[in-house]
Amino acid sequence: MYLIDRYLEKVDFDNYQDFSANLKYKPVSTFNFGYDVVDEYARLTPNKRALVWCNNLGEEHSFTFTDISRLSNKVANVLLKHGIKKGDFVMTMLNRRYEYYLVNVACCKIGAILIPATYLLTVKDIAYRINNAGVKALFCINEKEVIDYVNEARPKCDTLKCAFTIGQAEDFIDLHEEMDKASDILTLSEDEKPKMTDTMLVYFTSGTTGYPKMVAHNFKYPLGHIMTAYYWHAVVDDGLHFTMAETGWAKFSWGKLYGQWLAGSAVFCYDYYGKFTPTDVLPLIAKYKITTFCAPPTIYRFLIRENLDNYDFSSLVSCTTAGEALNAEVFRLFKEHTGIEIREGFGQTESAVITANFRFDKGNPGSCGKATPIYDLVLLDDNDMELEGANVEGEMCIRLRKEQFGLLAGYYNDPERTEAAFGTGYYHTGDLAMRDETGTYWFVGRKDDIIKSSGYRIGPFEVESALMEHPAVLECAITGAPDPIRGQVVKATIILNKGYTPSDELTKDIQNHVKHATAPYKYPRIVEYVTELPKTISGKIMRKDIRKK
Repeated sequence: MYLIDRYLEKVDFDNYQDFSANLKYKPVSTFNFGYDVVDEYARLTPNKRALVWCNNLGEEHSFTFTDISRLSNKVANVLLKHGIKKGDFVMTMLNRRYEYYLVNVACCKIGAILIPATYLLTVKDIAYRINNAGVKALFCINEKEVIDYVNEARPKCDTLKCAFTIGQAEDFIDLHEEMDKASDILTLSEDEKPKMTDTMLVYFTSGTTGYPKMVAHNFKYPLGHIMTAYYWHAVVDDGLHFTMAETGWAKFSWGKLYGQWLAGSAVFCYDYYGKFTPTDVLPLIAKYKITTFCAPPTIYRFLIRENLDNYDFSSLVSCTTAGEALNAEVFRLFKEHTGIEIREGFGQTESAVITANFRFDKGNPGSCGKATPIYDLVLLDDNDMELEGANVEGEMCIRLRKEQFGLLAGYYNDPERTEAAFGTGYYHTGDLAMRDETGTYWFVGRKDDIIKSSGYRIGPFEVESALMEHPAVLECAITGAPDPIRGQVVKATIILNKGYTPSDELTKDIQNHVKHATAPYKYPRIVEYVTELPKTISGKIMRKDIRKK
């Protein structure tokens, strides 16, 4: 069984047109993911599977909703024992540990505000987040580098009351020891429980420009991810969904928790520390009979370089991607070897899925799909005027509604930025797209990344897609470089595949390939070969760093 029918007037639709016209939420006056989803499944279907977890060391655990309900109550009582209450901030650096699910649900139940953070944070990053939010409790994995960084940051963090880890470490509280002593019954008065409009979750953005922002979501946020999980990921009731993401990123909330559980699917979590190895992940699909899969384009680029014919994909019914635009060559090769079309979606830390190739449609290479009905999506020009009709390009913006699901409540403790985001009646994504005659959106690039050369506007993605079709190119980034005549010219920064070395002949071949694959004026006049590209800790290419260089 699933619970989404409690929140939607109608669940199943014949096609996108029906979905877009008739999707409607029921009136919701109270909602708490911990009580209304986890505890409700435990009451109605005690043995319903919620989570399958394994790691690269051979450990494996499976949890029912009853298990999650009971264990999250224990964590909630541990937090209360240590003085953490409604409105206090709790930060996690738990990588892909299953304990994150327990901490997340526990915070929901007592109203503590959760800050999921990556384990890759440095000392400066840790202190910045703790001090800006006034974090009182921290949970981190028990890896030496992480423990050392946290210990180095702690003297700079006046608000931090307690730090937990998995197992024993000096000056840390052993979470499991505390859980063993805690009751699995949670008793709170109604006044002690959070309200639906309270802040539930805060994400620090990855900070590709400036210091990270604090994106705040209230307790309605999980309901927006019904769109993400059921209509885009196409999860299966009692199936098993696998999104490749660690707990510190919003993609985890998108793909490994809220919408999936609301739609009745269990989630699969593979925990590893360090470098990603495609050959470790591929056998897991058949072993655990994973039904739906989502990963960023970077992961798919790794996967297609393996011999996919050696693996069994028969359990899969749907594959999706988001994070960056998907190159058509990756789409083609994956379908060729698995028979499955990857369906792309688009959204942000501030939102649920905004556009997608939904379950009603086939994958459309390079397209980020059609608008999610919960958002009134428009394209705006540089003067904030709405662009009508087909084949127009502008900034993707959401016209705000009185009742909004899955969109940020604001930027925490930042009224100026919140006013800038909402004050005009639109939420600005900062991303440019073209909308065609079918209402399909085609990603162009970040507004700041657009190249203006000799009067032409050139989006990085279309040139990167052409480059990725060349056999020599493993990874690339397109940026604008200053030019005294043209204003800017297109520059390609390229990582080569094995077996290729930089040369003038190769550069000419790559340039000619782009001239034939897309409009000739878009070809890169400058080509630089590198061994790595500058990226954020979430894996997104930092084009601004390339431009500065």
